[in-house]
Amino acid sequence: MSSMRVALLMGIVCAASAAQVFAAPQAPVPNFSSAEFPWISPNAEFIPPTSGLGPVTYDKAHPVIGRGLNNRGDVVEAPMRLADLSNPNLKPWAVDRLKKSNDELIARGIRYAARASCKPGGVPQFLVYGGGFQPIYIVQTPEKIVLINHGDNQVRHVYMNVPHSLHPAPSWYGESVGRYEGDELVVDTTGFNDKTFLDDSYNVPHTTELHVGERFKLMDEGKTLQVSFTVDDPGAFNAPWSAMVRYRRATAAQPLTEEPCAEQSVVHLGEFFQIPIATKPDF
Repeated sequence: MSSMRVALLMGIVCAASAAQVFAAPQAPVPNFSSAEFPWISPNAEFIPPTSGLGPVTYDKAHPVIGRGLNNRGDVVEAPMRLADLSNPNLKPWAVDRLKKSNDELIARGIRYAARASCKPGGVPQFLVYGGGFQPIYIVQTPEKIVLINHGDNQVRHVYMNVPHSLHPAPSWYGESVGRYEGDELVVDTTGFNDKTFLDDSYNVPHTTELHVGERFKLMDEGKTLQVSFTVDDPGAFNAPWSAMVRYRRATAAQPLTEEPCAEQSVVHLGEFFQIPIATKPDF
């Protein structure tokens, strides 16, 4: 081999080595996994954004006070969760649907809930499914992230680093695709049916035009998980709106267990609503 060719080869090797040395290091993938120490939300209310349009809340101008029992059996008085029908971001048909939900709550003291009816919560209700008191487990792999809400063991699948299907079949949880941006997990979901509600407090409806973007971010040295999301549904709202949910890491081990919904032998809220019944056995 001539000295010129040797020099050229050595130059290429040196250049490649320098490129590796000076290449920007890849950011570590944030670890959201929660095998035995799940994420727990303090309540079912979405946190409004610091600016811009936020979620539907209760009618603060005309509150209706209700009386009920808390977890300790004490009688407490508090404003009922009656949706604010004056929200200017709502389409007229959505206002009508919320009014029916308000009327049901006033007349019966309870309103339809997906968890009580053994039905999927949809997105973003999944984040606070079952009143927000059910822990969420996250199984994280390079190809897919699985989110499991302990309530009825509801499951969402997030497919990583792939595009959306051209024509996804409408489903309860839609089609979720994800990617990492720095220390955040970014999830984009489309392809919904219109059988779910967006929240677990007021039964805010949506259409099949629903598009939800979520950002998962660890805070407080990994002790807190914040999920910020934006809802875009021109069929139900005049403009997109945003909110967030925060979780804390469980301080004691809570292994994931099976929690069937319909197979109950005691009275629960599902006694007041229709529960899905299988038309044929699974086995």
